[in-house]
Amino acid sequence: MSKKNHRTVPGVHPYDGPAGGWGALKATAIAVKNQMDTLKAPPMLMRTNQPDGFDCPGCAWPDKDHGSTFQFCENGAKAVTWEATTKRVTPAFLAENTITSLLQRSDYELEGYGRLTTPLRYDAASDTFIEVSWEEAFTRIANKLAALPPDEVEFYTSGRASNEAAYLFQLFAREYGTNNFPDCSNMCHEATSVGLPQSIGIGKGTVSLDDFDSAELILSMGHNPGTNHPRMMGTLHELARRNVPIIVFNPLRERALERFADPQNVMEMATNSSTDIASTYYLVRAGGDSAALKGIAKAVLAIEAETGTALDHDFIREHTEGFERFAADIEATSWALIEQDSGLKQADLRRVAEAYVKSNATILTYGMGITQHNRGTDNVRLLVNLLLMRGNIGKPGAGVCPLRGHSNVQGNRTVGITEKPSSDFLNKLENVFGFTPPSHHGHDAVQAMKAIVDKQAKALICLGGNFAVALPDSDVTFPAMRELELSVHIATKLNRTHLLTGKETLLLPCLGRTELDEQSGNRQSITVEDSMSMVHASSGKLKPASPLLRSEPAIVAGMASAALPRTRVNWNELIADYDLIRDLIEKTIPGFDDYNARIRQPGGFQMPLPPRDRIWPTPSGKAMFSLYQGTHEDLTVPGDDVLRLITLRSHDQYNTTIYAMDDRYRGVFGRRDVLFMCDFDLERLGLEHGDVVDLESAVPGYRMRLESMTVIRYAISQGSIGAYYPEANVLIPLDYIDKESGTPSYKSAPVRITLRSRDVVTPQAVESH
Repeated sequence: MSKKNHRTVPGVHPYDGPAGGWGALKATAIAVKNQMDTLKAPPMLMRTNQPDGFDCPGCAWPDKDHGSTFQFCENGAKAVTWEATTKRVTPAFLAENTITSLLQRSDYELEGYGRLTTPLRYDAASDTFIEVSWEEAFTRIANKLAALPPDEVEFYTSGRASNEAAYLFQLFAREYGTNNFPDCSNMCHEATSVGLPQSIGIGKGTVSLDDFDSAELILSMGHNPGTNHPRMMGTLHELARRNVPIIVFNPLRERALERFADPQNVMEMATNSSTDIASTYYLVRAGGDSAALKGIAKAVLAIEAETGTALDHDFIREHTEGFERFAADIEATSWALIEQDSGLKQADLRRVAEAYVKSNATILTYGMGITQHNRGTDNVRLLVNLLLMRGNIGKPGAGVCPLRGHSNVQGNRTVGITEKPSSDFLNKLENVFGFTPPSHHGHDAVQAMKAIVDKQAKALICLGGNFAVALPDSDVTFPAMRELELSVHIATKLNRTHLLTGKETLLLPCLGRTELDEQSGNRQSITVEDSMSMVHASSGKLKPASPLLRSEPAIVAGMASAALPRTRVNWNELIADYDLIRDLIEKTIPGFDDYNARIRQPGGFQMPLPPRDRIWPTPSGKAMFSLYQGTHEDLTVPGDDVLRLITLRSHDQYNTTIYAMDDRYRGVFGRRDVLFMCDFDLERLGLEHGDVVDLESAVPGYRMRLESMTVIRYAISQGSIGAYYPEANVLIPLDYIDKESGTPSYKSAPVRITLRSRDVVTPQAVESH
């Protein structure tokens, strides 16, 4: 190791505390202080995830009960206070700041200005957003839509939109005449939505929160719960304290998967102690998850050959198809290739298999570290194969658990946000509403942006989100957004996509989850579906940030009423009482029986999950073993200097929203221009901790660069490097995707690194910085 490899780098120093604990409480206090009245914040936070309160706008982890003191976490508090901030973006502020000048601000600064307060339209003459009435905004949208073929319009949905808003949005678009429904799920868990139905007949996880109480083993693959679904930490904490093995596969060491102090545990807080979470932690190579899964399966087959007890033969015979072909493929895969692609040793994978065989009930949890690869759908099917080998679906304490991000990304898909609707759903829409919806498939997120780049799509209507920033290849996509005939954004705050103004751009400010939604004098509730298919109500109580705000359902209804002069839907009636929207959902989507009655019960209800009862809605009526279609070449780009880039969220970040410039658990403070790399690769490439480097895409045929990144030493697997999302998106081509699901390969993009500069940083320089 270089003698300079321990030099000090500004803003980079180890964080020795556990995840959670006093650090989380301090961060929560800072978030409250920076965003809102410190007297109003505590009672508001105490209503988070409570029966008569609002659902956290952050992650989709479910609530076990409502009996604990509080049902929010550090990052949930950040999400809530970020939305309930007292800061405002007024017409006067916008008059003083041109779009050109705002584009020079960071993403953190843009959202940090606060809540939008009035409908706005872009004025090219002044290069500013100016105030407009709701009626004029809807008229302008209607006039543009009337001049466009429906399939030239893209309808984007964020996972924070409610079931009611999403249902009306899809109804509006389909009556208008298109199935173009790019959504945030296309960029994260679309591989789940494609792969799980092929394996078990449904695109959702099969476990409930109660299953974790009886699980004997957790296999955790490709996710960082401390940041991305932090309320899960309470569940993992309970498991670890019961000595349930938690075996982690992840390219990076993540503090929350190592040590966690529960802020609700009096003893841990009083003694400043913590609980070890992972019983074993394997640094799998970026993109090597499939090889690791095949290695575990191969070892299970070896144990079966030795003992005859490793497989659940009765389950395989009665409930599955394709096992023999799958087993033959696994047997034919060499250990040498498995070790090379996964970066793990045969002996380690054998130990995992032994723990798996020993367990009578195993839950496999996974995140975007599994899905955001060129073979993401294959990865999903492969992990289901592993569960099927021992009958670990459809019994207590066992199953597959995809970890969704946004709090209603799964619900949006359930109520019709899909570019590939079923004929049954379309027929029900026609029977209930009296119009014939389009039947041809529309665009997903990548296809929508390609259509915008190719000028085949002329308009974009966004129900929340930060569409252009969330997608790869900003050097190509950002200019294309400026060519749109129409862009419309329903939003609470400014973001960069809003500033990529087209010929007509409108910002429509909406209520947040925390705010009171009154229609016709009555308080309304919306509903969301968590990652375990529980549907429950959410109702805010805060005074809206502006009297001009409208709810998301009301804004969608206003656009639809203006744009569909011969509409068959009584939009105004639906907005007066959201129960009527839910009645329509019940009539057109299975599983919502007695919808309004059941959401009025604490905790709501669970949507049907047939695989829990070992009922498989596949064409064969059985769970399907599949063959992994990937090859070693999927991970290979010529050149010893090629590394695999993983894009990451910092701890002060949720998707594209950046709450602050720190990444506490990884030891990065006040900056985001860093590149995580292990000692082995630093030495191999002749680099040192603190060097400034440039990155260039190694995808053949592309010249994409990210410059002036500071390399920092980190516990990450060999051959893998990490950089922050969305800044590193410039290194990922728009069509570098999983071909089956369309999911961008954010977690294993090949890149090369070149040294830009090497400066010795002295302690004095650090202090002055």
